[in-house]
Amino acid sequence: MTSPLYDIALSFLFKTRLRTALSLVGHYGSAQEAWRHLDEPGMEEAMERAGQEWAWINEHDIRVWTLTDGEYPYRLGQCPDRPLVLYGKGNLHPSDGHIVSIVGTRRPTENGKELTAALVRGLHERLDSLTIVSGGAYGIDITAHRTAIELGVPTIIVPAHGLDRIYPYQHRPEAVASLAHGGLLTEFPSGTEPFAANFVQRNRIVAGLADAVVVVESRERGGSLITARMAADYDRELFAFPGRPTDLSSVGCNNLIRDQKAQLVTSAEDLVSAMGWTVKGTPKQAVQTQMFGLMDDLTSSQRVILEKLQEAEEGMHINHLVLETALPYSDVASDLMMLEMNSLVRSLPGGFYRLVR
Repeated sequence: MTSPLYDIALSFLFKTRLRTALSLVGHYGSAQEAWRHLDEPGMEEAMERAGQEWAWINEHDIRVWTLTDGEYPYRLGQCPDRPLVLYGKGNLHPSDGHIVSIVGTRRPTENGKELTAALVRGLHERLDSLTIVSGGAYGIDITAHRTAIELGVPTIIVPAHGLDRIYPYQHRPEAVASLAHGGLLTEFPSGTEPFAANFVQRNRIVAGLADAVVVVESRERGGSLITARMAADYDRELFAFPGRPTDLSSVGCNNLIRDQKAQLVTSAEDLVSAMGWTVKGTPKQAVQTQMFGLMDDLTSSQRVILEKLQEAEEGMHINHLVLETALPYSDVASDLMMLEMNSLVRSLPGGFYRLVR
């Protein structure tokens, strides 16, 4: 792969000024070109540290994603505070299929753990392609990961530290097991300790990677509610399991539902239905014939969009369509609206579109 040395160096140089680094890469087109135009204190030290990190990456078979390498997770790439660099270990495909992040309290009830396991099993039974994302913490997080591993479902653990350690160490078996189908993904370089602030920072990756974020149990305050807020900020579909009014472990979920910030779900079936996803085994239907009668009346860009959507049975996100068609975002948005008005395209939750069949 192309050396991400300059991207890594920028991440060290602008460790506390991410938006500045993102703006520079966007303006100059690449980290290397941005670096050429910089005159900042600490550049020599940042490049030296980047060189050490690059050597460690190569020694330990770490995968690196940068904003300009074309394989950066496209859902996360939509987020305004997306990481400049991602480090991964395992068999990771963070852009493929349906991605669901499951979060919740570190002190769940037995019912909460049962709901989490049932949700993962139900999604696996209904969907052809599924990845479960969470933070690898105690409670709901690790229950979701363990269930996915047992089922052979890809699961991505997003730690709040570098890939030279596992925290909590009790979850090392799950971290190792996840490598076969999924693995570990973080923005933190080696040597990063699991400090409290890092957990909040990593929550935006848990939210940004997903099509949908589900809160199973949460007290009135907690990290899962931070992830929920981030999901809403990123325009992700947010869901929560309800609890009894007297259940302290469900106060956060009940409040999300009460305040209309999250949709109520009680099962995987609810989630799949709300997302408009195609259930495994559903017979494929031909694209309705009225499309062909209207093709002559469509613009060239609308025809290109329809052709791309024909290739994606589950639909495509508008940002992905922009990448695939190389059309301006405003043109794609306008064309999708016209296609939807002609009953050729259906809008789905989370900015996705698919053909009407």
